[in-house]
Amino acid sequence: MRGSIKIPSDMSNLYRVENLIDSIAEQLYIRDDLYGNISVCLVEAVSNSIQHGNRFDVTKIVLLEYNIDEGVLKFTITDEGKGFNLNAVPDPTLPENVENIKGRGIFLITHLADEIKFEEKGSKIIISFNLK
Repeated sequence: MRGSIKIPSDMSNLYRVENLIDSIAEQLYIRDDLYGNISVCLVEAVSNSIQHGNRFDVTKIVLLEYNIDEGVLKFTITDEGKGFNLNAVPDPTLPENVENIKGRGIFLITHLADEIKFEEKGSKIIISFNLK
């Protein structure tokens, strides 16, 4: 199973991500806890791409690709932005950042996914989940 969707950079299009997750979960009989992790990670990643990568420019696309290989469900999210410095993202668990909303999406993704990779200076993120 593999596929992709192109999402114009408007937050109102996040429903397309949710619909895709629902469809994949139904086809693969994904358990509820894993479904929740996938949903949070993908919505956060696509939201970050729309907001920070493409800067809400509706002429720019977020590409969401997925495939399953050897029991691993892998999602690749690519935006048209310049990327970012992962080391510059504040740690939301530090006391001085508790009030700061920045960095929470990356924090959630890194803690809920089984594997995460940033490529192309952060404008491409690969998020993997073990199905076994």
